[in-house]
Amino acid sequence: MSSAQHLLESRPQSVAHIFLSRVEATPDREAYRYPVATAGHGAAGTEEWRSLTWAQTAERVKAIAAGLLTLGLRPEERVAISSSTRVEWILADLGMMCAGVAATAVYPSTNAEETAYILADSGSRAIFVENAEQLAKVAIHTDGLPGLDTVIVFDPDADMPRAEGLDVLTLAELEKRGTAHLQKHPDAIDAAVGAIRPDGLATLIYTSGTTGRPKGVRLVHDCWSYQAVAQEVSGLLLPDDVQFLWLPLSHVFGNALIAGQVKTGSVIAVDGRIDRIITNLPVVRPTVMASAPRIFEKVYNGIAARSKAEGGAKHKIFLWAAQVARDYARTGQETVVATGRRSLPLWLSVRHAVADRLVYGKIRAAFGGELRGSASGSAALAPDIGYFFAGAGVPVLEGYGLTETSAAVTVNPVENFRVGTVGRPLPGTEVRIAEDGEILLKGPGVMRGYHNLPEKTAEVLDSDGWFHTGDIGEIDKDGFVRITDRKKDLFKTSGGKYIAPTEIESRFKAVCPYASNILVIGNNRNYCTALITVEESVIMPWAESQGLGGRSYAEIASSPEAHALIDGFVQRVNGDLQRWQTIKKFAVLPRDLDIEHGELTPSLKVKRPVVEREYAEVVEAMYEGAREA
Repeated sequence: MSSAQHLLESRPQSVAHIFLSRVEATPDREAYRYPVATAGHGAAGTEEWRSLTWAQTAERVKAIAAGLLTLGLRPEERVAISSSTRVEWILADLGMMCAGVAATAVYPSTNAEETAYILADSGSRAIFVENAEQLAKVAIHTDGLPGLDTVIVFDPDADMPRAEGLDVLTLAELEKRGTAHLQKHPDAIDAAVGAIRPDGLATLIYTSGTTGRPKGVRLVHDCWSYQAVAQEVSGLLLPDDVQFLWLPLSHVFGNALIAGQVKTGSVIAVDGRIDRIITNLPVVRPTVMASAPRIFEKVYNGIAARSKAEGGAKHKIFLWAAQVARDYARTGQETVVATGRRSLPLWLSVRHAVADRLVYGKIRAAFGGELRGSASGSAALAPDIGYFFAGAGVPVLEGYGLTETSAAVTVNPVENFRVGTVGRPLPGTEVRIAEDGEILLKGPGVMRGYHNLPEKTAEVLDSDGWFHTGDIGEIDKDGFVRITDRKKDLFKTSGGKYIAPTEIESRFKAVCPYASNILVIGNNRNYCTALITVEESVIMPWAESQGLGGRSYAEIASSPEAHALIDGFVQRVNGDLQRWQTIKKFAVLPRDLDIEHGELTPSLKVKRPVVEREYAEVVEAMYEGAREA
């Protein structure tokens, strides 16, 4: 038995056990960094990053856990949390783990009605909320939540809404209660953690879903313990890593990253404000970071747009360097696949060295200069963008996982990643392809079912323990997995041709630096069309250069000039597609897709049915008078 197998098979009972062991092993090492506003430094004020050691973290986590115990909560009873990504979210989650209760994750962007549904369906007894805004969502539905007793607020203020029938505490008050409880019962947390069973409910995460009501995914303590150990033995996280964490912690990906960090004892710098990512990276100087493909697309499009705006030699140098990066990464990968070793022609290595001095060094510096890898999930990254960042020295390590698998089941290794794939299975996880191409998974990270939905559970979990993902894919000779599309997204044209829309959408995003989102349509139609949105930060400078300054985003998007610009990229993509795959018509929408209008999930996946319904008239107009193509 290998050492990795031994560690996996002898994994601890829970992340709570791992946490207490981590604190005992490295009490004085840094655990978390977080930003704090400092007053009196200029009109707008400034921020500074502060740290918690593992011992300081434990003091707060144990106080929170003990505070929860004073509420009379029993093992596996649910406590919800609705907050943006911040250090208090992590402390509360670890506190729930150590109290033996189960966390119910609620996205802070979730509306009041759906928040109430999740709280009722989960049977949550208490909820942590970030502020008055999140409290208000709970307060207006208290009549329909008879099981909810307590609300704990991270950031209280003078305008907190009344919550009839609920005990409203601040986080500080809960910790004070917990500290007093521990003075009387110093072994309370050790006893609570000692009672945790591997198959006990740890977390309910409700799928954001692209259709229908969210389903509560039941993840047990062993799911997270497996994730923690698998990340360590596979080298995804190292003890000396500094991880920049901005992803929503209500998402399964963020939960898995915390589990791995506790196991390795590395550092997390946490700040969920999307508009601070670019500012934070040079300050934090992370060695690892997890992200969604949309972020890398935005970064690439921004770099390309700035170089074009500068024009002349700078733009030509960028275009040349971008192609060199792609050639360098693609050639290196192809030689590894073919021969087992990386081999590059001298002329390409020389060009890459020159491009590195001129361009790539600045890109790495923008990411903090220390990044050894950035894990990417939730959707496919266009290969051309993946090759660009790989060649520039910012490896984007695509992985694959679902809420139902407690996040990652496959991931690309730092030392041998392959663009266009989602890597190899994590140790202890099995992957196979069904006869119809569907990806099936089995392993300790797989959920124990959907909460209160045995029929839905039976639809995806078979009697042999295989989880049916609904994704279509393939496995190459070296064990790397490639996702080709969502099973439910595949459609057939009226001419009987199958279309994988994700593949076409990915190609378009790779060639069009102005693209934000694209939705290819054609189910039971006689040709494909597309709904396209453009990136405001990129299209507005272009509009200025075209004499369209002063117009709104909507006016620019609907202009003949913008249509002609996008049409050039559509035709470029069409040139590499089969006739039945080509986009015959498209519409540029008057605004981008967003979470607020329900068009994107919190993890930035497009809700196809929602978008198609909202823009049904636009779609129908593209098929008016259509004849067989």
